[in-house]
Amino acid sequence: MKILNLYAGIGGNRKLWGESHDITAVEYKQEIADVYKDFFPNDTVVVGDAHQYLLDHYKEFDFIWSSPPCQSHSSFRQNICVRFRGTKAIYPEMTLYQEILFLQYNFDGKWIVENVKPYYKTLIEPTTILQRHLFWCNFEISNKEFEKDKIRTAQIPDLQKKYGYDLSDYKLSNKRQILRNCVEPEVGLHILKEQHN
Repeated sequence: MKILNLYAGIGGNRKLWGESHDITAVEYKQEIADVYKDFFPNDTVVVGDAHQYLLDHYKEFDFIWSSPPCQSHSSFRQNICVRFRGTKAIYPEMTLYQEILFLQYNFDGKWIVENVKPYYKTLIEPTTILQRHLFWCNFEISNKEFEKDKIRTAQIPDLQKKYGYDLSDYKLSNKRQILRNCVEPEVGLHILKEQHN
């Protein structure tokens, strides 16, 4: 199966997918893409704009996973950081909804878009919620319980152990944030299996 993994980060969602698929990962930041490539040397890694890559290449894939940037939607950022810590308020990034609508009306394969629980009522109702993530997709996902995430308090060693990544040899600007951006590998595997059904 040809899989497009957009906004791939270091590959949390992809970690347990195995090597039997033809996977293309798109990541904007070179330093993060380099880590992904080290962990998944058989994947094609593109450093670039995932939003534009989707528009230009969506017809080439059987399954598309997109995890657009979540910070502007985050309830934690808005309700804690903006309200109580002096973080500057920002517009919600509409890439999330653009991609849901684009895939819904233009892509014939299976697709899923992942993001965090937002501080506002979602503009498009999600298909399902697993752990701390909302998912919009064109296939059914059975409900499954996963270990509760302690994402707000977990530190780098905890997150590395949880996700199975050792970043100690990498000089990355914000390892904790990079790890927090990961979708738990078991969640990623559950969804990959569900889209096969």
